[in-house]
Amino acid sequence: MQPDVELDWEYLAGLADKVAHGIAQKWSVVEKDDVKQEILLHAYTQRPAIEANYANESFLWKIFQKSGTQYASRERNYRDLLDDQYYYTPDEAKAALSTFLYTDEELGEMIGRKDDLLKARVTDNLVSARIDAGAALNKLNDRYKNLLLRRFVYGLPVADQADRMALSRAVVALAQGMNRNIRTQKAPS
Repeated sequence: MQPDVELDWEYLAGLADKVAHGIAQKWSVVEKDDVKQEILLHAYTQRPAIEANYANESFLWKIFQKSGTQYASRERNYRDLLDDQYYYTPDEAKAALSTFLYTDEELGEMIGRKDDLLKARVTDNLVSARIDAGAALNKLNDRYKNLLLRRFVYGLPVADQADRMALSRAVVALAQGMNRNIRTQKAPS
């Protein structure tokens, strides 16, 4: 590692601009200039990593791509949270998975059931949550999918700390996928 590398911020800004342009094309929720600014802020705060890899443009591209994509994802999630459509929480995603064990008849008996004072359960959206969870589950990687099914559908314990942490991330990814599913469905014509 070279300790005193003089960074050419004009060069880095040009690279960030190219990366931001590509991200803004793919993510309609962000503007190119905002992504570029976020990438450059990340480069500034992570300056030692940028200095260490300054000569490797493809590596810088990857760092900038990851930073810009993470920013776009945060912006999309924030917009989803504030729009007027329903927003699934991770707890609701877990509850939707638990409905996979029920037959359609059993699920039909649960819908519209009154909540009692001891356990408040909203049951009217179980069918749509189940559909959204199924669609989102199919888009997750195999490890996340298997951990979610193992724990919340089959009720089996998760073996070790690494799997428990991955399960936590999988629940969040499932909820985000469910939210993505309800926002990308085309309205009937």
